[in-house]
Amino acid sequence: MSSRSIGLASLIRHLGAWRAPGAGAAYRQLAGTLRLLILDGRLPLSVRLPGERDLAQALGVSRTTASAAYGLLRSDGFLTGGQGAAPQTSLPTGPVVRQAAVGTEGQTPDMIDLTAAVLPADASVHAAYVRALERLPARLPGHGYEPAGVEELREAVAAAYRRRGLATSPGQILITHGAHNGLVHLLRLTVRPGDPVVFDHPTYPQAIDAILAAGARAIPVALPDAEDEGWDVDSLASACRRSAATMAYLVPDHNNPTGRMMRAADRARLLAALRGCETLLVLDETMVELTLSGPPALTASVVDGPRIVRLGSLSKSVWGGLRIGWIRADRVVIQRLAQSRAAFDLGVPILEQLAAVELLNDGGAALAARRPVLRARRDYLWARLAEQLPDWSCPCPAGGLSLWARLPAPVSSALTVRAMAEGLRLAAGPRFGVGGGFERNLRLPYTLPEIDLDEAVNRLARAARAVGRPARSVPDGRRVVAY
Repeated sequence: MSSRSIGLASLIRHLGAWRAPGAGAAYRQLAGTLRLLILDGRLPLSVRLPGERDLAQALGVSRTTASAAYGLLRSDGFLTGGQGAAPQTSLPTGPVVRQAAVGTEGQTPDMIDLTAAVLPADASVHAAYVRALERLPARLPGHGYEPAGVEELREAVAAAYRRRGLATSPGQILITHGAHNGLVHLLRLTVRPGDPVVFDHPTYPQAIDAILAAGARAIPVALPDAEDEGWDVDSLASACRRSAATMAYLVPDHNNPTGRMMRAADRARLLAALRGCETLLVLDETMVELTLSGPPALTASVVDGPRIVRLGSLSKSVWGGLRIGWIRADRVVIQRLAQSRAAFDLGVPILEQLAAVELLNDGGAALAARRPVLRARRDYLWARLAEQLPDWSCPCPAGGLSLWARLPAPVSSALTVRAMAEGLRLAAGPRFGVGGGFERNLRLPYTLPEIDLDEAVNRLARAARAVGRPARSVPDGRRVVAY
């Protein structure tokens, strides 16, 4: 039996506003929210849940309701342990996983997935692989192991930094399996169990998972409510100094999920506040080239310092299936990373690296062609939300891949569960934070074609009505509040 368990207070906080009037039987709503918490990782696997009696008392429902919810989850494979035994979180096996992942009730064959903010590949990706295959034979006589990455790719990445005004040599670059893999390697090298790691809040959910998996002590610093306030630089610096944080992880360029961008002045002020501090400042720049309106994020990102490490990737700007990322850091850090990674992976496949060289050396043509498409989809989704859900507040970001909507009530998880029955998969707001926060928020990517976004908003509006916040029609010209 697992020694891990989740306390009753913590589980109640995660459940949030799980019950919505008129959205079905209470036990089904409770089971649906618990299923969501397991699927999106807020409830880890093999963790004991509170007993039926305690859960029922804490929620103010009958024990029959709690028992029926647990029973439904057991039958679907999301809990183990028979009636009367301590329930443990689990996942179904085989084909049941695929069915359960989109909800077992009311699922439709034309499910629209808004859980991933990623772009599909375009013709430039295929062309890059074709050219890479033509160049591959020259590499075949070698052993194929490149712990730091192919020199040609490291130079292409370094050249991209130099074009931004950041003097960079190939020796400062380590090629990784995406930016997330780079963060994992940094955590393994620099963070020990119990070490404090500061991060902006909300943030990229897989980064939170990696920080917690490393055994670090998570220290979130909230982003200000108002979009135009950017980051709370004073609180970030204070958290790093007060906790003696080993690392601070920030997404300052079109932050995922909020879309906001840290101003150059705030970056400079943060560096000045951290002078003399041992905190390693890790900047996730996977969205830095996805500016859709206003001044490019590249102009702000040239603020640099000796204890800054930058993560980059082609997964967001090109294609999620191209698992190519990199770390830019001091040469000594790169050498240590190249040595330590051998215990976990032996490098990135050569063909993918050669394709990445082709994409990075295209002069920015492929990305320039995609920005107008993304801009049109952003504006379309923003306008449709204003028409169908006018009581939602939704800043229009200058770039990135998603909107960060604020709901009129803390019902993000309940709405996500109900949307599954409408044929819409969503990532609930709390997935982007710790401690059960962001129940008033929802991330909505605009990477799908307009026809899919249109139908997604229709389904979202129906789900919103089902959880008790009816959508209203409004006069032409009215728009969602933009900061």
